[in-house]
Amino acid sequence: MYRGLHASASGAASAAARSPIGQQISMDVEFAQLSDLGRIREGNEDYLGFVQPDTPEQTRSHGWLFAVADGVGGHDLGEVASHTAVECLLEGFRSAPAGTSHAALLERLIKDANTRVIDAGHAASSPGGSRMATTLVACALRYDRATVGHVGDSRCYLIRRGEVALLTRDHTVVNEQVRLGIISASEASGSEVRHLLSRSLGAELFVNVDVTEHQVFGGDVLLLCSDGLHGSVSGSEMVAVAGNGGDLHAAAQRLVDIANHRDGSDNISLQLIRVRGVERVGMYRGRPYRLR
Repeated sequence: MYRGLHASASGAASAAARSPIGQQISMDVEFAQLSDLGRIREGNEDYLGFVQPDTPEQTRSHGWLFAVADGVGGHDLGEVASHTAVECLLEGFRSAPAGTSHAALLERLIKDANTRVIDAGHAASSPGGSRMATTLVACALRYDRATVGHVGDSRCYLIRRGEVALLTRDHTVVNEQVRLGIISASEASGSEVRHLLSRSLGAELFVNVDVTEHQVFGGDVLLLCSDGLHGSVSGSEMVAVAGNGGDLHAAAQRLVDIANHRDGSDNISLQLIRVRGVERVGMYRGRPYRLR
């Protein structure tokens, strides 16, 4: 049952939920989310959102959606950019035709969000508007598939059987340099510009969106987060805290506490999604069919 979104005196917002039980549905999940101010920032430029299907029919026709955005520091109104991007994504997901391919849908909606952020920046002030930008990572779930789309350096991890895999690639200048062999990974980790984005929403009129699809199984945990978390918490620690089958809300709080203890110089936001059961499907001419 959804426990609601609330703000605490510490500047954190949290939520926990689980899908309905008692009927066979195509995907059964539970999740928790938490956004924390950190120890230094005066405002929270991160924003979280999700779409929860109301019925088993909606679980099959539309599925679940989770999203994390991080308003880019150094720009005006980063919190407006992250809020605008996520709300645009959620709105488009809810209104999409039943059965729409998640891969095509996420790419289109994230590009729409880019346009919406640019328009919001132009409308924010005059003359010339206010330049603002944000990262965005989103995960859509249906049947036995997770589709991940992202721009920027907010990440999605998959935790399975004591192991963690990073499902996204940071769109940062130093990461591109590592990929091209210009610098080493160790040099990148110590670079003073390691957080400088090579791609974000709101920065350019056209944006390339990375979209990948992954099969998921019962017991898998997906973790979406801003760099305030993954910059301070290792993958092995994510597994230790969130991969043991325990309470997801407590795990989210523990991960935020670790990040604040290590650094806390940035906002810290995450969503933890545990897959409790899936309906195995195959695809034929773009349409799913149940596997026995």
